[in-house]
Amino acid sequence: MTVKPAARHYLQFRDFTRDEYNHLFERTRWIKGEFKAYRRYWPLADRTLVMIFEKASTRTRLSFEAGMQQLGGTAIYLNTRDSQLGRGEPVEDTARVISRMCDLIMIRTFEQSMVEQLAAASRVPVINGLTNEYHPCQVLADIFTFIEQRGPIAGKTVVWVGDGNNMCNTWIQAAETLDFKVHVSSPPGYEIHPDQLGLKDDSHFQVFADPMAACRGAHLVTSDVWTSMGFEAENEARMKAFADYCVDEEMMAVAAPDAVYMHCLPAHRGEEVTAGVIDGPQSVVWDEAENRLHAQKALMEYLLLGRVDVK
Repeated sequence: MTVKPAARHYLQFRDFTRDEYNHLFERTRWIKGEFKAYRRYWPLADRTLVMIFEKASTRTRLSFEAGMQQLGGTAIYLNTRDSQLGRGEPVEDTARVISRMCDLIMIRTFEQSMVEQLAAASRVPVINGLTNEYHPCQVLADIFTFIEQRGPIAGKTVVWVGDGNNMCNTWIQAAETLDFKVHVSSPPGYEIHPDQLGLKDDSHFQVFADPMAACRGAHLVTSDVWTSMGFEAENEARMKAFADYCVDEEMMAVAAPDAVYMHCLPAHRGEEVTAGVIDGPQSVVWDEAENRLHAQKALMEYLLLGRVDVK
């Protein structure tokens, strides 16, 4: 009797190896090229993706739903308020049922523990579409965007200015996996907690009190809103704490001459970034947003079909 291998999940950036990421980046490049050339590529025909949302979304829903359809499959949207999860059904029971009816699950929620529980009980791959702790799909697309714009990221310096949040955590995991450096500059009380990231050591990140010093010579500068979903009650305190952590033209000027700016969106111009930076010549934000679509298509292809030879 043939035993079906356990499903492979994507719950945080360190779940994949450097070699696997190199494959995903190359597949993303090829899949994007086919999309731009209007050539049909349907490797996931008759496959179904279930998308579970507890947190609101624009880019995550659109990129996964459109991406699955562009690969020939079907995407089904579920909001926890409209499902039994919102009425107290154990997440494990939900996982056991959904994974018997679909081929792939993406969940965007609050606690990482919920994603872990879902994956543990699922017979099909589970993708973390965002949690309070990690946002691997966004950083996957961000790194592809850097490679597309500037070449290999190994050995480069990425600057994170702002809250030590899920994006910052994921960038640090990515730095260790892909061998680059992250400079982190956060106000007191909002620092990273590297001991929770499963790192081998602290050689791939450095903490800076001064965001200007963090940006000096950097190849990529990135930031996020000061108040993420789920932390709205802290908004007033955060506005005060982060007042000196707005990425502006002066910060970009001390970065490398060919440095790029990224933001996972939505953005608040005048808070975490000036309009001159996000709408300026160094910004690759809109390419970055589009690349969520292509990188996630490569991810779904890999989780369902394994390695596909580059055409």
